[in-house]
Amino acid sequence: MGYLPAGIAFGVLAQIAGVPIWATIMLSIVLYAGAAQYACLPMLSAGLPIGNIATNIAAINLRHVFYGMPLLQSLPKNKIAKTYCLFALTDETFSVMTSLPHEIRRAIILPISLFNQSWWVLASAVGVMIGSTLGDLVPHLDFALVCLFAILAYEQFQSIKRYFPIGIAVVALTIASLFTSNWLLLVAITICMLMILARGFWVQHKVTGENDE
Repeated sequence: MGYLPAGIAFGVLAQIAGVPIWATIMLSIVLYAGAAQYACLPMLSAGLPIGNIATNIAAINLRHVFYGMPLLQSLPKNKIAKTYCLFALTDETFSVMTSLPHEIRRAIILPISLFNQSWWVLASAVGVMIGSTLGDLVPHLDFALVCLFAILAYEQFQSIKRYFPIGIAVVALTIASLFTSNWLLLVAITICMLMILARGFWVQHKVTGENDE
């Protein structure tokens, strides 16, 4: 249900930015990436070249590569269904799937993915039809997505009780903020990935060393 306020907020902001209704809905169908869609609006309003927009969106969505890895064994066997599930693997869908038992993931990942995107598309359409009226009544609507991420992060932490992801996120954001403000998200994500890889190599080396002993 968290998709409703976040999707409506995106639709309202798209309308304020001057993005046509059809383009707003197509973004939610074809792009379907909450944070990237929010970031896309000022770039579209500024008339940036499509290459620049695509590069920025690819950088923001780079984290999705890591989302697919823990769920590879849970994807449907049908190639079309598998491809769609990888496309629709958003932060929210990943959070829900990784908090569920392994034995039921494959059976429900497709319906959950379809259900989540349907809510997002519907909410975007509602938001763009409401228009700037809601934007005038409720300032800072784009913060709705931040709230959704915060709730999902809290619920996932309650489910798996792992402190490492929180630690690297805080460290990466702190380091990135010391060097840049315009590219804060991209730099923080890059630092997170490097720390995850470093930890992975360290764990693998430690396990290998114990096996050798």
